[in-house]
Amino acid sequence: MESKRVQNSREKKIKRKEVLGKKKAIDEVIKAASAEKDHLASFPPFRQYERNGLSAYLESGSGEQLSSTRKRYIQNLLKVNMEGPYGPEWATEEKVKRREMVAPEARYIFVRESSNASTNEVSSTREGNSTCSHWMGDGDPIVGFVQYRFIVEEEIPVVYVYELQLEPCVQRRGLGKFLMQLIELIARKNHMGAVMLTVQKSNLLAMNFYTTKLRYMISTISPSRVDPLIAAEKSYEILCKAFDCEAKSKLEENGYLGEE
Repeated sequence: MESKRVQNSREKKIKRKEVLGKKKAIDEVIKAASAEKDHLASFPPFRQYERNGLSAYLESGSGEQLSSTRKRYIQNLLKVNMEGPYGPEWATEEKVKRREMVAPEARYIFVRESSNASTNEVSSTREGNSTCSHWMGDGDPIVGFVQYRFIVEEEIPVVYVYELQLEPCVQRRGLGKFLMQLIELIARKNHMGAVMLTVQKSNLLAMNFYTTKLRYMISTISPSRVDPLIAAEKSYEILCKAFDCEAKSKLEENGYLGEE
């Protein structure tokens, strides 16, 4: 009996050591990814966007370095795009988003419209103005942004997209898909197992964009997959695109919604 207890104790120690070792490795991956100052540096082709009558360029940023002008811009664009989908929940959600916006771990990719952009194809949306952006700061107008973080979900390191917001006048020109492709490349390069994000159920255009065009799945941690009874009270779904077998088994497990 004594030898069996000793054996069990040894096995538990080995198991505990393996668990701690895995956790440490994941933490180091997250730390390394978060320490990178400019994730765009590894993908030069993605610094410029020249398609569908839109000429723009991308730049990186972080939550703790946002200027007051950029904070106001982010808040305004969020209100324009998200007040409708959130409905009565917006007043509470807006406060949450303001805190998330300036978190040290928040990473950004801003889209600036090039000053030499042709306005011929988009004059109908500009109504005579030089730009359709709500940007009130210096330099070329910002017309959208992505906010993302490197976090752990179900013991899997992931890129979680907190926001993908574009000015209404630059939507439906391929820019959203372009930005998500960039996020997926950033995730893979930094050894993340998946890209995840949250979408309001009422935002049918966004839900269709992610599940049909980009082939994201409803994650196993989304309310509708965890408990359908609780899901009825929730206004959102958590979507996922996993890159390896472990991430797929823990975060997806056949949660695909898109059309074949």
